Amino acid sequence: MMYRLYDLQRSWLDPLSHFADASARALASKENPLSWHPAVRLASAGHALVHRVTKRYEKPSFGITEVQAGGGRVAVSEQVTIAEPFCKLVRFQRCSDDPAVMRALAEQPKVLLCAPLSGHHSTLLRDTVRSLLADHEVYVTDWVDARDVPLSKGVFHLDDYVHTVMRFIRSLGAAQLHVVSVCQPTVPVLAAVSLMAQAGEKTPLSLTLMGGPINAQVSPTEVNRLAVQHSYDWFEKRMIHVTPPGYAGAGRRVYPGFLQLSAFVAMNPKHHLKSYLRYWVDSLRGSSGESARAVHEQFYDEYNAVLDMDAPYYLETVKVVFQEFRLANGTWDVKGTRVRPSAIETTAIFTVEGEDDDISGLGQTEFAHQLCSGVPAEKHKHHVAAECGHYGIFSGRRWRESIYPVLRDFIRESDQGVVHVQR
Repeated sequence: MMYRLYDLQRSWLDPLSHFADASARALASKENPLSWHPAVRLASAGHALVHRVTKRYEKPSFGITEVQAGGGRVAVSEQVTIAEPFCKLVRFQRCSDDPAVMRALAEQPKVLLCAPLSGHHSTLLRDTVRSLLADHEVYVTDWVDARDVPLSKGVFHLDDYVHTVMRFIRSLGAAQLHVVSVCQPTVPVLAAVSLMAQAGEKTPLSLTLMGGPINAQVSPTEVNRLAVQHSYDWFEKRMIHVTPPGYAGAGRRVYPGFLQLSAFVAMNPKHHLKSYLRYWVDSLRGSSGESARAVHEQFYDEYNAVLDMDAPYYLETVKVVFQEFRLANGTWDVKGTRVRPSAIETTAIFTVEGEDDDISGLGQTEFAHQLCSGVPAEKHKHHVAAECGHYGIFSGRRWRESIYPVLRDFIRESDQGVVHVQR
């Protein structure tokens, strides 16, 4: 019922949002002879703010069309190489007319970037992808909004996440692959590599785990405390709703993205209030505030664009990862097989944490090194980014200037002697 009411509210707000946007643009237009007047600028800023607060935020695009790589400027295009009901494997194809550049690109390491399935779209990792493309062939897990998956396609479990990653690794070829996972997927991705090692399969050359809850018992954050303060039944009764008519997945039980977004905002409401107030002031300033407005709009276009998660996956993640800590405690069975990270022997392990991370506390990701005891000591690496919050681990200046170079060098070192075969 809640989802239907929310959807009705969005429908009612759409006309207001469109009107506010049109009014703001008309009032601020240079063709408006009164656009300079303080009262008109005040009205324009107000309408611009109303538009931002009431608009629908659909899935953004990656928008990466070219990068500097292989000694030249290369074009970038997205290709869906595998399409499954709940996830697509997207390749960022790099092309150049220069044969020397293409030869250089062919020698670069191949990376599978595992995006979170925790409320936001994979485009949240746009900055991560752009940086990686300078030195790597990049593939990304692009998760599908559960509200858009017909009921006929079945349901999605946490175990299915693990096996999805395993299929993608096999498809790309583990023997010449490096896997990078950000935040939530660190747990199922480590499980995927563990199960492959246990089965005697080849495992990736390296595995990088960034800001994830490998052991959420260590340095618990507000997010971790919330999970243990409520029972599994509480989450099922309060957080799970039915997708209303009008969507391909009508009737599917989901954890709606708008609830996740509300939770994110509730963690720091003053920050968001100040941000929108600054946006109003910048709109009032007119052309002199355009750059600041653009930064605000770019961030919140991404931040406010959320997706729904299939109910079994969400509830099992809460229980397995945040309530019972099964991976860390050695009690997690995936489709009947106990997960044993100690079986990993040849994959280099790199963990990255942010000093000021308020989502995954310090030490939660580093715990992976204790679990991966079968990996030689020289193949373990850990990095703590000073004065860095959760999103700063994979996006922004600190990511680009201090974290990415360390990750790039780690992958290069793990890739030495590998002969790359282009697909």
